[in-house]
Amino acid sequence: MPIRDLIPRSRNQELARRDSFDPFLTLHREMNRLFDDMFRGFGGTGLSPLMEGRFGWPKIELSDTDKKLTISAELPGLTENDVQIEIAKGVLTIRGEKKDGRKDEGKYFTERYYGAFERQIPLEDVDEDNAEASFKNGVLTISLPKSENPRAGAKRIAINTQ
Repeated sequence: MPIRDLIPRSRNQELARRDSFDPFLTLHREMNRLFDDMFRGFGGTGLSPLMEGRFGWPKIELSDTDKKLTISAELPGLTENDVQIEIAKGVLTIRGEKKDGRKDEGKYFTERYYGAFERQIPLEDVDEDNAEASFKNGVLTISLPKSENPRAGAKRIAINTQ
């Protein structure tokens, strides 16, 4: 398979080929155009909002037991110096930046993500002061012990009639 078949093309860059009238290929191109047009409304071009971390990058895994909450985040290619972890107002924030170490040496094509990211996770009934974090083999693991005095689940608010 030639590398040009792997590179996405816009409708202005379509190659003139003998099979350009194939109905399935035409449907495929139209679907790509529709998705490109839809995601362009999110403030970027193409699928860029998905790649900017707005919809769930880095990927996380939550493990909730009676004694602690464990959060693991996949951060391949990063070190502990590239990541910041904060807890404020009951929200855990994981943020950082993956830098491109490539030098400009000719043309290239990449599907790898580079740039800043941020992920926020709401927390309930955890002891924020005793949180621990570790980073090994591109996986960030955060352990939060459960609080001894959990908050009440819900508070009912009366509605006044006037």
